[in-house]
Amino acid sequence: MAGIAPTPVLKDELDIVIPTIRNLDFLEMWRPFFQPYHLIIVQDGDPSKIIKVPEGFDYELYNRNDINRILGPKASCISFKDSACRCFGYMVSKKKYIYTIDDDCFVAKDPSGKDINALEQHIKNLLSPATPYFFNTLYDPYRDGTDFVRGYPFSLREGVSTAVSHGLWLNIPDYDAPTQLVKPRERNTRYVDAVMTIPKGTLFPMCGMNLAFNRELIGPAMYFGLMGDGQPIGRYDDMWAGWCTKVICDHLGLGIKTGLPYIWHSKASNPFVNLKKEYKGIYWQEEIIPFFQSASLPKECTTVQQCYIELSKQVKAKLANVDPYFTKLADAMVTWIEAWDELNPSGEAPVEKSNGKAK
Repeated sequence: MAGIAPTPVLKDELDIVIPTIRNLDFLEMWRPFFQPYHLIIVQDGDPSKIIKVPEGFDYELYNRNDINRILGPKASCISFKDSACRCFGYMVSKKKYIYTIDDDCFVAKDPSGKDINALEQHIKNLLSPATPYFFNTLYDPYRDGTDFVRGYPFSLREGVSTAVSHGLWLNIPDYDAPTQLVKPRERNTRYVDAVMTIPKGTLFPMCGMNLAFNRELIGPAMYFGLMGDGQPIGRYDDMWAGWCTKVICDHLGLGIKTGLPYIWHSKASNPFVNLKKEYKGIYWQEEIIPFFQSASLPKECTTVQQCYIELSKQVKAKLANVDPYFTKLADAMVTWIEAWDELNPSGEAPVEKSNGKAK
């Protein structure tokens, strides 16, 4: 019937997870896109502070007291005073899909001046297959107006299930502290109309501020580690989750896409504060990256949980010599899986390795 708005895609199958320490006024600009969906707000910092949420949104809010109450001793695996706490929202969600966004991310505009519905594009990315085994030079062949190019094997055109959709940012780029200090005025103004699958065997720096994933396919791997209060490192939460997730996706035959959609990243964090959080990670990553590049999971690991527990064993065995922190992190990885399974007791199912139809 004319005048009736269409039902939003995946309205009852997707949660939006937002970590915050402040009032969520930024939701007003996202109202046209987010209001139909359920929000999970993870309040960091002082649990006695009241977080105000604009009227009309369907949400549940968890603070540190709630996390401690729900997880008990296992709450030790959830970071405090760091946006890594967002992964608690992934754990308590009961939906198939998750979209997570930071509270300093605003609605961006495409080159024509139209507001970008970031969530809609993430859903398109997740609902179409990925192509990790052979690179298509026209990028995502499942988007309208494109296809597989000449020379692309027909045996691979069915693709595989997409587990993760990694979005990008206009305005403030996601730089590390040294780059921020060298280029304090640099802004990303380039809108690249492309989505691509990250090839198998290739790691990438995952940013958690504009990210969507299939929780049923990869959720238990989306642990954002031990960061923030009481930890020697920060700002590597999403990186850690991304490296673990990529290794597991490669093993299980799942795909990760990057590119569209864009959000408008409104403010740069303090580079001096960032440097204090990052400096150990900047050194450590020169050993962490080769570790993940060489990580291999046995064929007996057929579920995400099994893969993640195996990866935790390898972290303890091979990274503990870098710093004792990694022994603590490996233990927290196991605790995370135990907590996940307690809150999500449906059991482990082997991942189906492909989906989609040849175009």
